[in-house]
Amino acid sequence: QVQLVESGGGLVQPGGSLRLSCAASGSIFGINVMGWYRQAPGKQRELVASITSGGSPNYADSVKGRFTISRDNAKNTMYLQLNSLKPEDTAVYYCNARKSLLSYWGQGTQVTVSS
Repeated sequence: QVQLVESGGGLVQPGGSLRLSCAASGSIFGINVMGWYRQAPGKQRELVASITSGGSPNYADSVKGRFTISRDNAKNTMYLQLNSLKPEDTAVYYCNARKSLLSYWGQGTQVTVSS
């Protein structure tokens, strides 16, 4: 089993920044791709960004140039730097880790962008 715990969400004004963290524990050996997803009220969960164990990132078009995903394998932690936030970025952000055929999720952290 892999446990994922997100932190760093909150309320921020448009144009502001936040940094999300996802700490992994448990049977973390063999985790390959990790990613951040988000789900806004009434919408489906969508991929925001992902990163391989080798550090190759992938971003949704809506966040390219604004969000940066990174991963510290020594600390078993993944990060998402959110800059130039927009009201449409408001959602619950979830951490995901894939290991072989299994997929693990964190409990989510709320990001609210509002003036």
